[in-house]
Amino acid sequence: MAVTMPMIHLLIFVFALATLSYSSAYDRLSKPLVGDDGRIYVCSNKKLFAFESNGSISWSMHIDYKCNVAVAPVHGGFGKIYLIADNRILMVKLENSGTSEPVAELFFGPGPGQQVETEIIGLSVSTLTSTVFINIKNRGLFAYKSHGRLLWSIGPVLYKFGFHQGCRKNITDCFFASVPVLDQCEGSIYISNTEGQLYCLSIRGRHFRWIQDFSYLDRNFTITAGNNGRLYVTVPVRALLLALDVFSGNVLWQRSIGPLSKADSVPIVDSNGWVSIGSLDGFLYSFSPTGDLKKFSRRNTDNYVIQVGSFLDCSGFAVYTSQIEMEGKVSHTAGEFTTVSAIRPKVALLTMLVPATGSIYWSENNPETGNLLQCRTTGQKLASSCSQARTKLVSIYTGNERVIALFLLFESTVLAILIGLVRFCCSFWAKKKLQDQGLGSFLAKRCSLQLKKKALDRTITELERKAAEEAADREVLDKLVDISKEREGIQRKLSTSYSLGRDKSDSHARSILPLQTGKTKSYSFQGTRRKNMTMFHTMSDTSSSESSYEGETSMLGNKDSSTKAKTKTLMMEDSSSSGSSSEKFRRRGLRRNY
Repeated sequence: MAVTMPMIHLLIFVFALATLSYSSAYDRLSKPLVGDDGRIYVCSNKKLFAFESNGSISWSMHIDYKCNVAVAPVHGGFGKIYLIADNRILMVKLENSGTSEPVAELFFGPGPGQQVETEIIGLSVSTLTSTVFINIKNRGLFAYKSHGRLLWSIGPVLYKFGFHQGCRKNITDCFFASVPVLDQCEGSIYISNTEGQLYCLSIRGRHFRWIQDFSYLDRNFTITAGNNGRLYVTVPVRALLLALDVFSGNVLWQRSIGPLSKADSVPIVDSNGWVSIGSLDGFLYSFSPTGDLKKFSRRNTDNYVIQVGSFLDCSGFAVYTSQIEMEGKVSHTAGEFTTVSAIRPKVALLTMLVPATGSIYWSENNPETGNLLQCRTTGQKLASSCSQARTKLVSIYTGNERVIALFLLFESTVLAILIGLVRFCCSFWAKKKLQDQGLGSFLAKRCSLQLKKKALDRTITELERKAAEEAADREVLDKLVDISKEREGIQRKLSTSYSLGRDKSDSHARSILPLQTGKTKSYSFQGTRRKNMTMFHTMSDTSSSESSYEGETSMLGNKDSSTKAKTKTLMMEDSSSSGSSSEKFRRRGLRRNY
């Protein structure tokens, strides 16, 4: 159930927490967690406390292990929180079935009385995938389902193809050294190692998306996931803030900020994409997604510091910050480092502002105004933040559209030509003759066959001309048949075994044989123009008259009616397809008497 709470009360509580944290370690409170029910959860020694928004204690429960006050309890979904105690992870069910009392269960680690062999550095919980991510010193990052089943684990070094990724300088003593940071919008995990390298991993898989080395700045830095396609790295020692691209890890911009109060100081990112962090110089530094700076302060900063981290309002757009007035403050700068000394805090100035517009809604003079802004559940804030990050789409094509279209057409044409060449090469190199003889012998043989075919074509053309113009004896006709058969054999080789394409079988090859019935002998062959030709050699005793045939008949030359005995008739048949039916031919008879 979503319960509302003014965020101003949370800031008052955190300010008090910062003041009390310097007492004995026995009484020290952990960092706070704001739950979905509007309560504030903290852990101290072996007790877990739940505070109402007005500061009163709602309930407390005893746990069997001592809390790790350096790590805040973690929200684990509806009615559950996780916390680290004595290097174990406890899951606290806030609403136990049948009773109203919360119940703590051991989620990870040995039971009571058993020795602990591992040190837990930090944990994070993905409420969208119900997964708990645990960083164990010298062992790696482990992913567990909420019911306790191990999904995967990974160390800081990953070996691929004989090379290792991560821990470039020292593999032996290198381990993950930070709390895993979840980016729910991008589905990524960010974590750093002892060498100053930052890793990006996928929530669902155990592989590195990218690794960036920041050891040239410092080995200790904090990580903050943005909602605008950016990741922010804070280097407290050098007072630097860097913005990284979440997809490549490249640094988009780097800016200087004022000195920070703690080594684990982290900025906050609002729904407009602005990142803000308070400094000991008394200013709130706010940067736009492109790195533009705005500095905010309600008072003269000579005696003011911002010691407590800022908080994001539940609307996602406003920021709460607390300026503390000190009795005295001294700053000293040496090179890149600045030291701030202050004594005795006097009063806190609480302010709510919107960094994107610079509007200040209220300060300590009107704290009641904060009641107008109320918080929703964590899941609703997350959805709002992610949706705000993708409202603007930028076109990457800023040039001439006509030129781009022509370039794409040219690129497609080149690609089609390349595909054709690859297909031709695959067919060509698969030929059996080429594999047996080699490329040089194959091309030489093909060239020889082509030259021989041209020579035979010239010879056939000359013999056909002689046969058509004058009487051709049997020897000439036999020679013409033989040459035609030889030419067809060469043509068959050039189109099959010695072609530039794939091997083909000649299924249409026909033998060329002389046909003879009675006194008539015919010769069939294929001419240079791919026509079937038949020559008839006929002996006749008749003296004279014109021969006529069914169909079309043409007479060539002057005929002598007294001419005798020997007549040779040449008939040519032009076939439209296969030549199997005589009804498909047109016949032309040629008779010459001599």
